Amino acid sequence: MFKSAYLLPSLTALGLVLSSAASAQEFVARIGHLESSAQSRHVHLEKVADLVAERTEGAVELQIFPQGQLGNQRQMNEGVQLGTIEGTVAPAAFLGGFNPVVSILDIPYLLPEDDAKAQALRESAFGAELLDSFSSKGMVALTLWPNGKKQFTSNEPLDSLGDFAGQKFRVMDSSILIEQYTALGASAIALPFGELYTSLQTGVVDGEENPLDTIKNMKFYEVQKNLVVSDHGAMEDVVLFNPMFWESLPAEHQEVIRTAFTEVIPELTAHKAAAVQEALEVIEGAGTNVRVAPPEERAELRELTWGPASAAYVAMAGEAGEALLATYDAAIAELD
Repeated sequence: MFKSAYLLPSLTALGLVLSSAASAQEFVARIGHLESSAQSRHVHLEKVADLVAERTEGAVELQIFPQGQLGNQRQMNEGVQLGTIEGTVAPAAFLGGFNPVVSILDIPYLLPEDDAKAQALRESAFGAELLDSFSSKGMVALTLWPNGKKQFTSNEPLDSLGDFAGQKFRVMDSSILIEQYTALGASAIALPFGELYTSLQTGVVDGEENPLDTIKNMKFYEVQKNLVVSDHGAMEDVVLFNPMFWESLPAEHQEVIRTAFTEVIPELTAHKAAAVQEALEVIEGAGTNVRVAPPEERAELRELTWGPASAAYVAMAGEAGEALLATYDAAIAELD
């Protein structure tokens, strides 16, 4: 009797605590992505989740699932559209099939090299129009997240832009990227990412383009002799939510989430830069010939590729793409 009487108040109190905790957590969002838990995207998604939980006093929980735990990127995109998951942070390069307008990010040197100017462009009318293009695709796009820049590698010399002529480069299946290489006199071959290492090793293609940390992690440097640090292609992520989930949130919670995703961008950029520097040291240490393209070479590369790549983009994205390019031109002019 004594023991039961003693336990009853404690169990009741525990029940009240658990009930209070459950009621405080009003909204739960499962957010999937493809990177590992050690990479920049996941590290900063966890930071966003912590900020959101703190600032909503536990009312909103963002559950982060790395390494394709919720499916491949196509499955996660469709899951967000259908509402089977609440969100994903997706590379823009994986979204062109859903929304051709976003493929503007494939155009070489679209973003300024200066981090502050690049962020100003993301937050400009250009960024807003790009994000809004997802609304007709059954997605709410909150923001763009930087995720590095692409570099060129090849088993053939890359001592100048003239060396690209006659070489074969692997690309994603993108008419914009194909035109980029055509403008340089090279051939572009669309191959699955999973086949790239063997294709480089066996000479199916001479070279490829990827961020330095990807080149390191996938060990492409083992089967490539030359690398040019050109920073020619922006690797941007798009933060996407299911519309029904997003609209179920009170306006103040929406604002907390938006702010948190933007607030961590400087930390995200610094974390990515450190990973890139570490990758460069590994690649150089392996004996790869590394050359940093000077500003004048980058300007020439942009001049050669911008027109053909832009034309391919408009042909694919239509009037919406043409309008976004015009908005981009106006936004860039304001930054200069």
